[in-house]
Amino acid sequence: MTTQDIESVARALVAEGKGILAADESLGTIKKRFAGINLDSTKETRRSYREVLFTTPGIEAFISGVILFDETVRQSAGNGTPFPAVLAQKGIIPGIKVDTGAKNLAGFPGEAITEGLDGLRDRLEEYRGLGARFAKWRAVITIGTGIPTRFCIDANAHALARYAALCQEAGLVPIVEPEVLMEGNHDIVRCEEVTAAVLKSVFSQIQEHRVMPEGMLLKPNMVLSGKGCPRQAGVSEVAEATVRCLSRTVPVAVPGIVFLSGGQSPELATEHLNAMNARGGHPWELSFSYARALQEPTLNAWKGEAANVPAAQKAFHHRARCNSAARYGRYSKEMEAVAA
Repeated sequence: MTTQDIESVARALVAEGKGILAADESLGTIKKRFAGINLDSTKETRRSYREVLFTTPGIEAFISGVILFDETVRQSAGNGTPFPAVLAQKGIIPGIKVDTGAKNLAGFPGEAITEGLDGLRDRLEEYRGLGARFAKWRAVITIGTGIPTRFCIDANAHALARYAALCQEAGLVPIVEPEVLMEGNHDIVRCEEVTAAVLKSVFSQIQEHRVMPEGMLLKPNMVLSGKGCPRQAGVSEVAEATVRCLSRTVPVAVPGIVFLSGGQSPELATEHLNAMNARGGHPWELSFSYARALQEPTLNAWKGEAANVPAAQKAFHHRARCNSAARYGRYSKEMEAVAA
């Protein structure tokens, strides 16, 4: 793709009223999700579940793109159509997770570095041939006693920028995901402080690596209280802190910010996104790239049973519709009551 093409895909992923479904769970993560509904995680159950999501009628009105896992990008629907083609036929852009996971950072207890740069250039070429038009790489930053260290932040920022540069070289839009984890007892002030430090480092490296900000998307955490914090910040406080942090750190040339849900409940993730968009006047699109916050009700409705597919797809359609409304700042709790 040309530079123009890359920028066009980036803008399409944050089209008005739309967001991204993250269906890129690793084998370990989806095994845990399936255990919650007493379902074995096999190649076929994983394929069947992804088909439920991707073939939901009308979902293209709310979903612009789907992040796939290496296994999923090679699988097909029951009629033999490869999943990337199933999505493309609905006008949904296929993407791919390309990192190989976070591992312990040697010499830095409690901190992690994401791996997967070795051989990435060749893998990106293969994924593009399989239909992917964008990619994702996740870094994880933990808040705790004495952490994160500057070295951990900068090491992960450097890897994110190298990945992003390789993506654009391959004609793919990079989604850059530096996640400051919710785990911990830190307050929202500490979360904002760390998130700002991480984003400053990431965009410094993005510039150093000559990555075009117009042809990338940022997938950050929202600025939240840690799960163990005695005082949980309210919705308006989260919206204010998050927008303030992003305004101080993210270049206006970036077309969109697609938040991760990071363990929030489906409803709360939607409320937070809605509150940010209700404020208006942002230089970038504020959208979503949720996994659990879109899928949890779907998975609970499906339970691995073919007879439950209509109910599962209804649940997925509802959550996608709610988050689409939040893109405009028009979501309300009444939407949940009507669905119930």
